[in-house]
Amino acid sequence: MREKEQLLRDIGMADFVLIELALYLDTHPHDRRAMEYFNHYNRIKNQMEKEFSQKYFPLNLRLTECSEEWRWGGAPLPWEGECA
Repeated sequence: MREKEQLLRDIGMADFVLIELALYLDTHPHDRRAMEYFNHYNRIKNQMEKEFSQKYFPLNLRLTECSEEWRWGGAPLPWEGECA
C-alpha cells in the first residue's frame, strides 16, 4: 500500500476510534480515562490530517493554507481514477 493510501487509512481508523469514544462519553461523561483516550487520538488524527494536507491536498477547509496558491479542491475526483 502506498504512503498516501496508508495515511488516509490511518486517519479513517483514528476517526472511527474518536466517534466510538464520543458515543461512549455521551453516556459516561465522567470517565476520565475515556476522555484521555479521546484527547490522545484527537491529537494523533489532527497531526495525520495536517501531514496529509501538506503532502497531498487538504482534507477539509480547516486544513487549507493558501500562501502561494489556493489548494482547496485539489483532490482528484472519484472518476479520475486515483484512489483517494
